[in-house]
Amino acid sequence: MILDFFHTAANLKKIPRQGWIDKLSIDNPESVADHTFSMAIMGMIFSDLENYNAEKILKIILLHDLVESITGDIPQGQISSEEKTALENNVMKKILNDLPLSLQKQYGLLWEEYQSNHSKEAKMVHQLDRLEMALQAKIYSNEGHSKEKLDSFFNSAKNEINDPKLLELFTKILDK
Repeated sequence: MILDFFHTAANLKKIPRQGWIDKLSIDNPESVADHTFSMAIMGMIFSDLENYNAEKILKIILLHDLVESITGDIPQGQISSEEKTALENNVMKKILNDLPLSLQKQYGLLWEEYQSNHSKEAKMVHQLDRLEMALQAKIYSNEGHSKEKLDSFFNSAKNEINDPKLLELFTKILDK
């Protein structure tokens, strides 16, 4: 049971971030696991600096793209947001079924919190997701990928980050 959950999570190492393939034609982009690890580092640091609940933020980060181990990274616009939410909720329920009931409930509630984006931690994770994407876009830009093709990633981050400290970091990313 738990081992099946671990296998599902480990599969994220093989799932490429589809946006980089679609927009930049990168043959070997970062994996979803790479993205999640980078977000976890950001979440740990930011939580400790700003006195957020670090454990909660880290757990939400680790769960936030777990469904992609089964669905793959579905690009925005490929299916409706309603269809994507329903699909992800069903897949997450199946993934969590491999865990003891107490963890199913705990992680299920954190997943719902992330999906509904109603808590300060969930809102922070959504913004960290965009900040990490902007950082990766800047890395790809510095490696010679087209700035014009990367603009949609930077614009998405700019439109969705509203925390003053994260906005400051976003600006610094752009300036590097």
